[in-house]
Amino acid sequence: MVIGQSAVNHLSQANMCQCADAAMKRLTIVTYAIIFDCEFVVREGAQQRFWCGPLDPDPVIAQIGAVKVSLEKNFPILDTFKRYVTPKTREGKDYNIDPFFTRLTGITAADISENGIALSKAISQLGDFAGEANLWSWGKDELNMMAISCYIEGIEPEIPATRFGNACQLLLEAGMLIEDLYKTRSSGLADYFGVKHPPLKGHDALDDALSISYAIQHLLRTGKLSAKHFG
Repeated sequence: MVIGQSAVNHLSQANMCQCADAAMKRLTIVTYAIIFDCEFVVREGAQQRFWCGPLDPDPVIAQIGAVKVSLEKNFPILDTFKRYVTPKTREGKDYNIDPFFTRLTGITAADISENGIALSKAISQLGDFAGEANLWSWGKDELNMMAISCYIEGIEPEIPATRFGNACQLLLEAGMLIEDLYKTRSSGLADYFGVKHPPLKGHDALDDALSISYAIQHLLRTGKLSAKHFG
């Protein structure tokens, strides 16, 4: 097949446009960070059994919370995100919410039935909320949110692993002692740094994300972290 010069020129222009778009995307300056947390289904003792007991559920998520923290002057909180997710079994059935899970998180069966959305929709909405920013959790919540939950439901993870970071690494770089990192829960981070904040409930995804965010906000304001740490 012979390609005419006009077609070659057209292809060259198209390639140049694609390269320019890719370059612009790489050069996009993200002025905020996303801090997120997940709550996943559990029954009493499952954590000690690594969710491997004969009656233990798969640790699929039931709630996502996220906070958008500005990386510019005074580092204010710009927005928040909270979604209930309908947790599914391997057979595609809705999980029955265990009373222990409700006592732990405050999430009831009614919360899920009335407000729960599909995992794929929740992740898509989280992706829209995050935009081009990376997402940070206290540990590796993305493994439950993406790797386990998406695998169980048989869907492709929409947000790649390269977009996620471990906030523990940020605080280690900011000078938090590693032995304190190991024993401090996400819900206790704001208190650890002596940050005054509204009342927060542990094991609520948004409140835990807020606790992490208040700590990070404090470290940004005191110069122990900077925008470059979140690239």
